[in-house]
Amino acid sequence: MGQFDGQVVYITGIARGQVRNHALRFAAEGASIIGLDIAARVAGHQTYPTATEADLAETVRLVEEAGGKILARQGDIRDLACQQQLVTDGIETFGRIDHVIANAGILTWGLTWELTEEQFADVVDVNLVGTWKTLKAVIPPMIDARNGGSITIISSTAGLKAMPVQSSYSASKFGLRGLAQSAAKELGPKRIRVNTVHPYAVNTPMGVEDPKAFEAFEEYGEHFPSMMNHYPVATLDDLSDAVIYLATAKAVTGAEFQIDMGSSKV
Repeated sequence: MGQFDGQVVYITGIARGQVRNHALRFAAEGASIIGLDIAARVAGHQTYPTATEADLAETVRLVEEAGGKILARQGDIRDLACQQQLVTDGIETFGRIDHVIANAGILTWGLTWELTEEQFADVVDVNLVGTWKTLKAVIPPMIDARNGGSITIISSTAGLKAMPVQSSYSASKFGLRGLAQSAAKELGPKRIRVNTVHPYAVNTPMGVEDPKAFEAFEEYGEHFPSMMNHYPVATLDDLSDAVIYLATAKAVTGAEFQIDMGSSKV
């Protein structure tokens, strides 16, 4: 028996990394998974390895290999109709949605005044507007089902402490905090809890394989330290532990949960 037996989790950005790990952990606890990922390069200014169709297929294989059920689709969170159709198809397949993990996002680097219009707009459109479209797709059927549930939005330490060379990313992640707080207040009476998670460095391609990140650390290193030099990068399970906790924490809503080795306080 798993703690999510009979429940369904909708997850964006599922093709690899921490979100694949979330899917596997939820599936191991009995949940069915509805997943979305663009599984392609979103913008030419991304400087880290991006997810692929093969990554998405591997997530499906791993979930099914572990005995889980999954409906996964390639799509862009900026496409509201795509998300609404996936939600409809997922509910037809599994009967409901209980939990949402809104994770899909991108990062670009550059000084505030040197970013191109594309760099700024793409990041805000994917990270903030795309997440709002995720909420717009999932909340109405969750309310109609009257089952309660939870929504966890993955923000960032950069949404608590703005970072240099990341103004578009920081702006989008601060925006997610406001989005989550409004939704938490609106959905409390509906028994749907809304929380944010704020990671720092995580052991994913986006987190540790971006050469631009190391350039930023060299020039602006005083803004990037944590309290735990012996533990500089969070594991996938560190993040999944938090996400699963928030899905089960019936007394927690409107929380901003930091998995950041104390970096937001330095």
